[in-house]
Amino acid sequence: MIFASDLDRTIVYSERAILELGENETKRLKPVEQKDGRWVSYMPEDAYTALREVAQSGLFIPVTTRITEQFNRFVIFEDRECFPYAITANGAVILYKGEQLIDWTELIAEKMNRESVSQEELLSILERNEIQITGQLKQAGGYFFYYILESLPLVNDRTYLQELVFRSGWRMSLQGRKLYFIPKAVSKGTALEFISNREGMKMIAGAGDSILDWDFLQHCQHRFVPNHGELANLLEGKDFILTKSSGAAASEEILKQFLNLVCLKS
Repeated sequence: MIFASDLDRTIVYSERAILELGENETKRLKPVEQKDGRWVSYMPEDAYTALREVAQSGLFIPVTTRITEQFNRFVIFEDRECFPYAITANGAVILYKGEQLIDWTELIAEKMNRESVSQEELLSILERNEIQITGQLKQAGGYFFYYILESLPLVNDRTYLQELVFRSGWRMSLQGRKLYFIPKAVSKGTALEFISNREGMKMIAGAGDSILDWDFLQHCQHRFVPNHGELANLLEGKDFILTKSSGAAASEEILKQFLNLVCLKS
């Protein structure tokens, strides 16, 4: 069985997320991500233990919008035998034992060239457009880009921009103060499906908190959403399980639910 999970604010939490979501039991938190010589992300100790058990019981796949260089800061996934796969850059990259799968990289590059205009062309279209995006432009490994917004666009402006970029073979997603522009070919869901077919494993459980995560959760038979995530309010009528816990405690609940599935399938 495959267990696929988003990372940030699903099973791992930055110091900022811990404070925002009200997790006070800091003595129970285990550091899992290191940046510039200091710890920056954490998991509850029981969640960390459960993660190792899940990875020994099935195929655990981290799924993240982070680019590979950012993903590699997680010390928990350095054991390539325990965690052979990872999906990074929102699905543009599949890692297998720390290296990019070249066949997937070539497939994505070919689809992007066929289905979407280039980043440079899309940026030019956005600059010529009458609706101005005010914020800091950030690149994501050459696969997509996003703005850290100074102000949120109006709903009507957002709808207009979505239609504009869709015609160019891209999609747009607003995540808090980050406005993402991603080629249609770049998808967490298709990356997960590729691994599923490669391994011959069709039963998938997944967890995620954001709109971008629904892309791969649709491929899962069992779906878990932390109750603090934006998906919690957007999946009316969909089949998913909302955690009772919020904040970092939700990671422990999700991973223990994964373990329960192992017992049920056994």
